Amino acid sequence: MSNKSTVSDFQLLEFSEVRELQFLHFIAFLMVYLATVTGNLLIIFSIALDHHLHTPMYFLLMNLAMQDIGQISVIVPKSMINSLLNTRHISHSGCVAQVFFFHSFAASDFCILTVMAYDRYVAICNPLHYEMVINRNVCRDMIVGVWIAGILYAGMHTTGTFATHFCSNIVNQFFCDIPQLIRLTCSDFNIIEMTTIGIGIVLGLGCFVYILVTYMHIFTTVLKLPSTKGRQKAFSTCIPHIIVCSTFLFTACFIYLKPVSNTPSSLDLIFAVIYSLIPPMLNPVIYSIRNKEIKKGMAKVLGFRYFSMNT
Repeated sequence: MSNKSTVSDFQLLEFSEVRELQFLHFIAFLMVYLATVTGNLLIIFSIALDHHLHTPMYFLLMNLAMQDIGQISVIVPKSMINSLLNTRHISHSGCVAQVFFFHSFAASDFCILTVMAYDRYVAICNPLHYEMVINRNVCRDMIVGVWIAGILYAGMHTTGTFATHFCSNIVNQFFCDIPQLIRLTCSDFNIIEMTTIGIGIVLGLGCFVYILVTYMHIFTTVLKLPSTKGRQKAFSTCIPHIIVCSTFLFTACFIYLKPVSNTPSSLDLIFAVIYSLIPPMLNPVIYSIRNKEIKKGMAKVLGFRYFSMNT
């Protein structure tokens, strides 16, 4: 294509040229999407409809579920439609929207996981001060800050990516991923986007280190408890939380810091699937499977009579 700051459309990567495999991709993504949306919607409705769950911890969890739904809904439906219709097309405006909303939800998601780690730290390590430190006003302000931070970060990414000249419209990824879009630019260096990526990596690593340190304090406190059940509950929640955060962060770092290549890589595709689809799908499992209150709320939403956790 000629050097233009905008192009009329982009061509996304197709998983296969074989029609049967395209249908297989559609079915696989449909199952992942339905599982993710269903799990997160159950959490949202369970918390919203049960006044016993109107606490800061569950308010944070409800916002995490909303962000997870938004993150996966930005990219998966378009990929499924393309496979079903045997096309690779996405409009320029659609690509811009994918970049903005995906990074807005992803950044907000990681920020709220950090806030949730702080909430658990105060609740476990300083329980007597919890009501004073984490009250509804503070919780609301933190959530507003998380959403604003995600929007600002996504705005920087979107501006830095599309305020340049594209020499091609072939995106070697199943959605408009920034590293692949950068490879289409005519210039060798985009100072705005490189600065934004650097800021994102530094902030992401900072949040991850904070989560690790916070959970180290939580583990130290929990190990002093005489209750074995309490220790198992803390470990079963915190360790999967760390696994999800580390999976998202390190796969994203691999994609963004990998040297530029003009040929599609299977690793790029695999890592993109991991960091974009796996965390939103696992979060509902991590935060509901061992939580009695969430299970009760889900039972009410689904219309089941809740007898006991052992039934």
